[in-house]
Amino acid sequence: MTEPQDIRSAKRPEPDHEMVTIADYVLNYKIDSKEAVETARYMLLDSLASAILAMKFPECTKYLGPIVPGVEIPHGVPVPGTKHTLDPVQAAFAIGAQIRWLDFNDTWLAAEWGHPSDNLGAILAVADYLSRRSNNKEAPPIQMHDVLQFAVKAHEIQGCYALKNSFNRVGLDHVILVRLASSAVTAAMLGGTEEQIITAISHSWMDNGTLRAYRHAPNTGPRKSWAAGDACRRAVTHALNAVYNDAVGYPSVLSAKTWGFYDVAFKGKPFEFERPFGTYVMENILFKLSYPAEFHAQTAVECAMKLYPQTKDRFADINKVVIETQEAGHRIIDKTGPLANYADRDHCIQYMVAVPLIFGQLTAKDYGDERASDLRIDTLREKMIVVENKQFTKDYFDVDKRAIGNSVQVFFQDGTSTEKVLVDYPIGHRRRRSEGIPVLMQKFENAFEAHFGREKTAEILELVQDVERFDALPVHEFMDLLKA
Repeated sequence: MTEPQDIRSAKRPEPDHEMVTIADYVLNYKIDSKEAVETARYMLLDSLASAILAMKFPECTKYLGPIVPGVEIPHGVPVPGTKHTLDPVQAAFAIGAQIRWLDFNDTWLAAEWGHPSDNLGAILAVADYLSRRSNNKEAPPIQMHDVLQFAVKAHEIQGCYALKNSFNRVGLDHVILVRLASSAVTAAMLGGTEEQIITAISHSWMDNGTLRAYRHAPNTGPRKSWAAGDACRRAVTHALNAVYNDAVGYPSVLSAKTWGFYDVAFKGKPFEFERPFGTYVMENILFKLSYPAEFHAQTAVECAMKLYPQTKDRFADINKVVIETQEAGHRIIDKTGPLANYADRDHCIQYMVAVPLIFGQLTAKDYGDERASDLRIDTLREKMIVVENKQFTKDYFDVDKRAIGNSVQVFFQDGTSTEKVLVDYPIGHRRRRSEGIPVLMQKFENAFEAHFGREKTAEILELVQDVERFDALPVHEFMDLLKA
């Protein structure tokens, strides 16, 4: 870490090495992992499926237009599934909000949690903007292959910071890392020099962080669904200011005594790192494929689905349900009492287990008020006991496993019980890729067909499955295909 200066000295120090390392990575690292690029391609499709699925929800779509009603940008960035064309800053917000709205895009779990595909809001918006400029011969062409490369790097920055640094422990939300990664990557996309990229990163840290209060009882609310979009919007602003407006950077924004991020927000501790930047995060990313549920509960939902045949006709006979989970799951999604809204319910492990035990399914609509009004759900929630399983916690942090284990067992009034069903790895885990990819592609096809119709979906599917053609496609041509 850069040595902090005497607080009285006005001499400008060298940039904090943490920022220099990121700038060097986004500018100079060559991605040669075929697995990472292939996974990035699936990640893009999964994220777009999540975005299009969110179009069914008016609570989401009202956020997707211009921030000032009526101010559309001719030839601007299209927001997928809509007729809106926006400037790249607001488009970054809209696309980021779409992708994140249903809590159905990819996930990374470590000391910090997060969803690295959130960065696609910024990456796609800036890539489309640059691609349209290139179409007018003002800049080099931006192809879909470039999007995948920058996505690998954004995933890596966010994920490597999350491995050892817990922002949630100091009350800050994980979207701070979306803003960090997107500021760096989009500054590079815009042609920024190392100094300009460091400037953008310094402004990202200067923003400090967003409080996690909107993710936790008693304040859980829909801001958690657009917070990543907001981080993308801030990131693109920082990148544009750094590259186009010669913004002044802040070299010791992390390490400055008293006023820097470490002292103000991180209890004086510098960041720790498990590994250098490479392609590790994209290769090991976790997909949410079957259930739109907070990821610490994904395997709990799989357990409940396996138990449904034994519980569907015995609801009145259930005495208790024991859920064993990891420490993180126990801490953030174990909730009792009334659940106020969609955002409350999709972050409650008891709710996410109760619905499949009763109905044999868990879809985005199951978090709505109509489903939640079924009194059986809260009745069953009251019979649930959630405990930490120490082995699940150990395996969660094991770098060779990265498990997200849960178990569920149902006990009946007559003294009998189901077996304890245990799942360590959800279907979206790297260890289940061969099983998961067909489910991912079906998720994509179903989402697009419901929104765009069969003929257009078939055209898009043919394109994305032709890897060579897809990779060479100018970004704006692909984004135009996604217009409503």
